[in-house]
Amino acid sequence: MLLPALSFAATPVGLWKTIDDKTGKEKSLVRITENGGVLSGSIEKLLDPNVKKDALCGACSDDRKGKPIAGLNIIRGLKQSGGESDVWEGGNILDPKNGKVYKARIKVIEGGKKLELRGYLGPFYRTQVWQKAD
Repeated sequence: MLLPALSFAATPVGLWKTIDDKTGKEKSLVRITENGGVLSGSIEKLLDPNVKKDALCGACSDDRKGKPIAGLNIIRGLKQSGGESDVWEGGNILDPKNGKVYKARIKVIEGGKKLELRGYLGPFYRTQVWQKAD
């Protein structure tokens, strides 16, 4: 008996290794979770040897100011795009290094092995590609 082929949309939920778009070096592990159709993500572990493990987000200007970077919620409010099942947008991402909050858009690529994350500040943007860690 033949079973019908099932198509599963790749999901951004899981553990991701962040890669610096300028240096190509691993920075951290970020756990992305979904609750009620909304994504959030927190730094689970710092991998950058130049960042102290007990570093605080001194540059942050919102409720995250002075909080430990390890454990910090950096992705908030992303929702699945109406037209694309592998795109999530409408929320924001925090860069704990400079404290800036950017509009965010993420797209699952390469069958769920990588995550393209784009942060926007006005007409300017930066793109990073994170690797699946779990």
